Amino acid sequence: MDGSMPRHHAARVEAAIASGQAARSALVASWRRSSRLHHLDPAGRGLPLRLSEAELRQARERIAPLLAAAQGAMDRLYQAVGAAGCCVLLADGEGVPVDRRGTPADDATFRSWGLWTGALWSEEHEGTNGIGTCVVEQRPLTIDRDQHFFTRNTLLSCTAVPIYDHEAAFAGVLDVSSCRADRTDAFSNLIALAAGEAARRIEADLFRRAFAHARIVLTQAPDGQSVGLVAVDADDLVIGATRSARAALGIAPGRPLQPVPACDLLGGDTAHDHLAGGQRAVLQRALLRAGGNVSAAAKALGVSRATLHRKLKRFEIKY
Repeated sequence: MDGSMPRHHAARVEAAIASGQAARSALVASWRRSSRLHHLDPAGRGLPLRLSEAELRQARERIAPLLAAAQGAMDRLYQAVGAAGCCVLLADGEGVPVDRRGTPADDATFRSWGLWTGALWSEEHEGTNGIGTCVVEQRPLTIDRDQHFFTRNTLLSCTAVPIYDHEAAFAGVLDVSSCRADRTDAFSNLIALAAGEAARRIEADLFRRAFAHARIVLTQAPDGQSVGLVAVDADDLVIGATRSARAALGIAPGRPLQPVPACDLLGGDTAHDHLAGGQRAVLQRALLRAGGNVSAAAKALGVSRATLHRKLKRFEIKY
């Protein structure tokens, strides 16, 4: 990087901020936060700061459920993009990568860029970047090359997707980063799709783990496509819903869901029939596993024998 590049990029960033474009451009608004709120200099040369090993362990412990839920999806995402010179990062809600996948041959390069666990990628420390800006804006985004605030990051292309926990609260960021100059717009679009799908798989796994003893029901949009997951307990009360399900059902995100009768929340014949079908299948499986023993099936389902008898009668299940 020649000496004129830092000056040119810094001048471009400052000119965009001074022009008032922040009101119309999310990118310039992020540049403005980086400069005016966090007092960063786009020509700054310092490498990203890093947590100590002890601090990184604590950060990982704080989001242990998310880390566990993300393993499979991160592996599959890396298999899809790793050979193209990309690394996959999972960052916490503060913008600190706590897990990563990368080709060993590229490790030294990525470590030198700070694309490593324990690095501080919040906007406060690194200005506009995929992970940090996603933490602030909580939406899928790509910060490509000279869209970064710091000149030293302008060789990077970073696609980031927010991840929400079982209570629909912001939990972290899934990021795919590359420092290859031949990354095309078409490939960036494919990465964005793959990262988005991986993030949704992580959210679904996180939700199922949090409600392991509940029945999981799909919510549906008018077009018939699944848009979320709802957890229903043995008493037919909805006790949890993913962010997309909450959006479809008009439930506020980010806090525990107060139990509500499933028939009230999912109302309508179609939703009720869908839920009923799910219950019938659960009851039938429980009876089969118990060899037709109603008492054993009730115990396995966590309900009383009388409750199970009522449900069997309601769904006209013979035993």
